[in-house]
Amino acid sequence: MTARTIPVAFVVNATALAASSGVDLSYPLSIAGIGPETLKDPRARLTAEQVTLFTQSAWQITGDELFGLASTPMRRGSFRVICQTLIHSPDLASALNRMTETTRVLSGLPPMTITRGESTTRLTMPPVDNTHLPEQARERAGQLLTDFRMLLVHRFAAWLIGGRVKLHSVELPYDMPDPETAKLYDRMFGTRVAFGASIAVLEFDNAAMRAPIVQTEASLTDYLRESPNLLFTARDYDSTASSQVRRALELGLQGRSPCTDEIAAKLTVSTAHLRRLLRQEGTSVNQIREEVLRDAAISGLSRGDSVDDLSHQLGFSEPSAFRRAFKRWTGQTPGAYR
Repeated sequence: MTARTIPVAFVVNATALAASSGVDLSYPLSIAGIGPETLKDPRARLTAEQVTLFTQSAWQITGDELFGLASTPMRRGSFRVICQTLIHSPDLASALNRMTETTRVLSGLPPMTITRGESTTRLTMPPVDNTHLPEQARERAGQLLTDFRMLLVHRFAAWLIGGRVKLHSVELPYDMPDPETAKLYDRMFGTRVAFGASIAVLEFDNAAMRAPIVQTEASLTDYLRESPNLLFTARDYDSTASSQVRRALELGLQGRSPCTDEIAAKLTVSTAHLRRLLRQEGTSVNQIREEVLRDAAISGLSRGDSVDDLSHQLGFSEPSAFRRAFKRWTGQTPGAYR
């Protein structure tokens, strides 16, 4: 499968917020091969490996697994200890309950709360104190840290049970005026995200909460060794229409790319129904195809593949067509991206 790429905004925000509290992240940027021109271009994309290198180096510099965004630091190794306390839990509900208890003790963060209903379970995340930051940086820091924590819990839960963790709803305590960005959040969590809530909430389907933990201490060691790479690359075992279309198109990179009718047939739905499902998820086959090609191109250039080779592998008629497409996707030429 083609590794997904990550919008540069994640690193831009982290770097700016660190600078506002007097922390220089130039070294993590250089380690990850992220140059100033990339940071200036809002269309730029980064590989998961780049963001992982940046994050790991930032952790080393700050000594804080929350990047210095919270007034109370989360010391290096805290997440490892939290994971080790819950890996032998019998099911996901028990694991998340234990996570709320150990996080309260080890991290100094305000405690998460879990409320179980008849069909769903709500996990609430109170805002983290960040009054040590300049006032103008607090709102953006709160948003970044909320996103990070919500994705971490959701995707780590999916990894623990080795299957998709269906969310009934997601509530975020800030507004999102840009509808395109809002759609990105819908795809990240696999459900419609409600913005402007009073507090951050993940609402799980109870069927997932009853799922047994399938991971072991050995697999946890491998997971933590690569952390946070899997946070950025995990698909949450997603069964949404857009995720299934993406997988079909990724497989097509190894041969002839399937058309919309062929993808619909493979998913045992009509072409019209597939298009309707994708519209509901805010995307289309063509848009997903472009995203798959973009991510494959960025991954290939990062590995050192030549423009000629990538042009051929991705089905472009000639290298110049690939160069034009890459500029449209990222705002940069392949040469400038290298």
